Amino acid sequence: MEPAKTLEEEVVELLARKHLTVTTAESCTGGLIAGTLINAAGASDVLNEGYVTYSNEAKERLVHVSHETLERYGAVSAQTAQEMAEGAARAAGADAALSATGIAGPGGGSVEKPVGLVYIGCCLNGRTVVKECRFNGTRMENRLRTVETALTMLREQLT
Repeated sequence: MEPAKTLEEEVVELLARKHLTVTTAESCTGGLIAGTLINAAGASDVLNEGYVTYSNEAKERLVHVSHETLERYGAVSAQTAQEMAEGAARAAGADAALSATGIAGPGGGSVEKPVGLVYIGCCLNGRTVVKECRFNGTRMENRLRTVETALTMLREQLT
């Protein structure tokens, strides 16, 4: 009996079967979404590039998040996650994009935006969904849960 497929293997296979490509725009995950996708054989057929946009300047320059969005809503917002995903897809010429922006912890939170607040964007063929998550683990646990949630969102959009 074959071992069960990992989430990233499922996503890579779905993308390959549909002849689609994916990119990432990551802040709080720091490249972990792309790094997880690369765990799956065949990832090079569907992932050409990804962006680690940790600073606001990088979000603007690399994936074209508008300065107005960052000023008005902040880096950790649904609006920024949406613009990150859509901008990454355009910048990479990809069919799909995953974005993540949030506060991994243990510091950096506020009453309005507590530690563990993460916004994940999933853009597929120009249609974007954004999910607000509130994780309560360690910094690494919050990052790993963000990756899992992002990949699950893309799998759902593909099926």
